Amino acid sequence: MASLILAYLAGVLTFAAPCILPLLPIVVAPVVSCRPGRGFHALPLLLGLAVAFAVSASLAAAGGWAVAANQYGRAVGLALVTLFGLAMIWPALADRLAAPLVTVGARLAARFNTGADRTVVSSLVLGLATGLVWAPCAGPVLGLILSAAALRGPGLHTTLLLFVYALGAATPLAIVMAGGGRLIRALPPAASRWTEGLRRLVGGAVVATAVMGAAGLDSRLFLGVPSLATDKVERALVKVLGFHPFGAAQAATLAATPPLTGPLADVLKAKAWVNTPGLTADALRGHVVLVNFWTYSCINCLRALPHVRQWAAQYKDRGLVVVGVHTPEFAFERDVDNITRAAATLDVTYPVAVDSDYRIWRAFDNQAWPALYVVGADGRVLYQAFGEGDYDKTERVIRKALADALAAPVTQDPVTQDPAAQGPAGRAPVPAVQGEGTQAAADLNDLGSPETYVGYGEGQRYSGGDDIVADAPARYRPAANLRLNRWTLAGDWTVGREFATVGQAGARIAYRFHARDLHLVLAPGADGQPIRFRVRIDGAVPGADHGTDVDADGMGTVRAAKLYQLVRQSGPVADHTFEIEFLDPGARAYAFTFG
Repeated sequence: MASLILAYLAGVLTFAAPCILPLLPIVVAPVVSCRPGRGFHALPLLLGLAVAFAVSASLAAAGGWAVAANQYGRAVGLALVTLFGLAMIWPALADRLAAPLVTVGARLAARFNTGADRTVVSSLVLGLATGLVWAPCAGPVLGLILSAAALRGPGLHTTLLLFVYALGAATPLAIVMAGGGRLIRALPPAASRWTEGLRRLVGGAVVATAVMGAAGLDSRLFLGVPSLATDKVERALVKVLGFHPFGAAQAATLAATPPLTGPLADVLKAKAWVNTPGLTADALRGHVVLVNFWTYSCINCLRALPHVRQWAAQYKDRGLVVVGVHTPEFAFERDVDNITRAAATLDVTYPVAVDSDYRIWRAFDNQAWPALYVVGADGRVLYQAFGEGDYDKTERVIRKALADALAAPVTQDPVTQDPAAQGPAGRAPVPAVQGEGTQAAADLNDLGSPETYVGYGEGQRYSGGDDIVADAPARYRPAANLRLNRWTLAGDWTVGREFATVGQAGARIAYRFHARDLHLVLAPGADGQPIRFRVRIDGAVPGADHGTDVDADGMGTVRAAKLYQLVRQSGPVADHTFEIEFLDPGARAYAFTFG
């Protein structure tokens, strides 16, 4: 009840604000245009205004189609208001335009056997049109209501608050209409000439208001007019009545929300986005935000995705916003089309900012892939985690931030299994997040091989009969025996700073490793044609130990630039020699990773 009272009072206070000025010509117009039997009714006009504004404003929170529908509705409203103004200038036009509405009103009155004035329908239509074009000043109370709608989406409670707010704004307008009507009726017959000129003048003002609204000039013109300091009154009412439409803590945060600052502001500066046309400040302001730095060929990033994806689904209704920031490691990861395809393949459906210029990376002072940042509803970074692991701790921070923002405990079960946690009596422990393929968690107990780059820029642990020749074609002789975590080249290769390129079919790379999984980042040549390859483990086909990107015979194809899983051992992990032979020239090899 307190929220309804405050919404109504805030609407009444709108009368002291300059944004009410565009409505005055429209609500005064029916008063001065009254002729016997052709008068307008104040009540249906103002009710129509309140209904149209409440519905259109609450639907705006839905975004997408609703926003487009509101734009069309505003255009229709402006057209109707313009026609009404023109009708005031030319009475003959008024008779023609009013005829269909008068007919509808007469039919309704006859059907329901009422003595209702036929111009009730005309008044209601004008009110609906006016509500579609009215954009009130967003003071503290209206700001809270609209923020609640943005956070929770459109709903009955939000629509009711907006309707009551509009009723409050309509109340002083009704007084103006009633007073003006009495004044007009009290004038002597000799004043009819004067009222005729006034009617045309007000009609011109109505048309001018509609034209300015269509051109977007109304807000710039009327908001420059001095007004009473209603904001202070509204804030005092909020404090006295304790108005919190969606939680006390978040209401207090949004009531005096400053412009979005800090590293989150730089997220909005991304030059390209995946899964969204782009986020706005309102999409992040007042929310708990989880920022995930990743790149699609990084195995550590891929293994973190199942957790991020589950958090996005689990806590979406609690107000959590998950934003991926794709910062590339290799050149092919800068291509937006590649990122878009990878996101779809990896089931990344939340918004992803393309950070190919490292702007967002630097804003967060980030240091590694993957990285997780939890940003509170007040815009402060509450927590950061680099690399894999500690998912239960990250989720605890997310849950606490959500509880603080909404001033209510998070009742959902946690997504991540805390290894030390025991399920409550009668309930099984919460299952751990399970990834598949390249997103499956690493076997850390048997992980004995490190990430290894093939390009000479960061390459290390190379063994061979020939030294690396930078940026030039060369024929390489493989090492006769490889020690653990050493690798070698065989055949024709051009080794560049970032990757090595196969010169002729039959070129090979071998690596002595100790891990359950072996991955290699590969890309086709400049022409994009598929490139076939064959994998062997200790000189034999992999069989049951093949990865997701090869078959049991070790055959696979490089079709896109990405991370390829080539080995997943099904039995006990031991030292093995991996070898990949390229059956076509042009393939690019970037880096080995293990899991």
